[in-house]
Amino acid sequence: MEELQRILETILNEDLEQIILSNTRDAAVASKAKIRPVLIGDELKFQETRYQGTKVFHENYDRECMASRIEQELSELFRQGEFRGKALEGTVLVSKKGKMTVKSRKRNLTVEALGAASKAGGNSKIVEDVALKQAGQNGEAVGSKSLNADSRIASLSHNRTKQYILPEGEPVDFLIRLGVQTPDGRITKNRYDKFRQINRYLEFIEDVLEELPKDRTIHVVDFGCGKSYLTFATYYFLHVKQGRDLDVIGLDLKEDVIRNCNALARELGYEGLRFEQGDISAYQGDGADIVISLHACDLATDYALEKAVKWGAKVIMAVPCCQHELNRQIKNDLLKPVLKYGILKERMAALITDAVRADILERQGYDVQILEFIDMEHTPKNLLLRAVKRQKMQSGNKDKALREMEEFLQIHPTLERLLPDGREA
Repeated sequence: MEELQRILETILNEDLEQIILSNTRDAAVASKAKIRPVLIGDELKFQETRYQGTKVFHENYDRECMASRIEQELSELFRQGEFRGKALEGTVLVSKKGKMTVKSRKRNLTVEALGAASKAGGNSKIVEDVALKQAGQNGEAVGSKSLNADSRIASLSHNRTKQYILPEGEPVDFLIRLGVQTPDGRITKNRYDKFRQINRYLEFIEDVLEELPKDRTIHVVDFGCGKSYLTFATYYFLHVKQGRDLDVIGLDLKEDVIRNCNALARELGYEGLRFEQGDISAYQGDGADIVISLHACDLATDYALEKAVKWGAKVIMAVPCCQHELNRQIKNDLLKPVLKYGILKERMAALITDAVRADILERQGYDVQILEFIDMEHTPKNLLLRAVKRQKMQSGNKDKALREMEEFLQIHPTLERLLPDGREA
């Protein structure tokens, strides 16, 4: 298994051509599976195509999940695996007694191999560099015929180059000061994930621009702003790029964070941006058109949502974190086989917490989407609730369904207490 893990660690990247799992133990589950890299938006995923009789199923996984899945399927379902990447290829054979034999070898990609490699897709720059090196070693002539535009490696997606709201190579003052960019606009090494996260977040705001007031100042409150990458991004996008009159407040408990953020805002000349120290639950503000709450821990998210709803905020954007409350409450005899496992109970409680929050916001007249957000630094939480105010408070079947679910799971969410809607007990 260690040798298999080593191969997967090496081969599961954008230069993977294909993995085929075959020789099934149970054709009713799957007769074969193929795995290839794909780009979903601008994120690298691995798509598994499973063949079950005449049916074909597709699922996309991140790198870690895909590696675990392959290990599991070769242990339980398939007896053979074929791996092929740009630099490595190999096979895995599993005996009837479960003994695993792994063989691998390095590949030497020459110019002649480009034609075959291009059909599989991959990173053109890496393959082309390898081919050029090989060609030089073998004394081959490399010209427009062998490496012209038509023979370059196909992209993993139809639009490999991502068009960011804040483009690469274009210096942005706050990104430079926060260490995301160099002064000439290049993305700092090891900060590309943060750059992508900021742009992904701005895409969410861009989608709701038409919902924001055009004839007055837009008021924004960012609860739990932390180092304020996204607070500065909000101000820059709406005020500098969109020309909107803006008033932004960032709130956080840490005194040093607030001091540093205020100093940076002054240095940048961001007159409509200020930071205050305080607790979300005790905050007394005049209201906001946009309420942001990114990784406010546990009940702090509920207090942020309460403020937003009572203010009548037009847009709410929240990335919940550390959803402990329902994890402590949830009980159900039918679900004991699941709930006895701590990590499964934790994940289930987190998903239920966010679903309940979304449903409560819908009752309050918001259209709610739960969207995948790029992972924040140092945390796996990546679900964003985006709510846009559309109408008055709702009730009826949806309210009844939520109440029945809460009774079934024996849960009492804080947000229901914070936002009473006149339901019968």
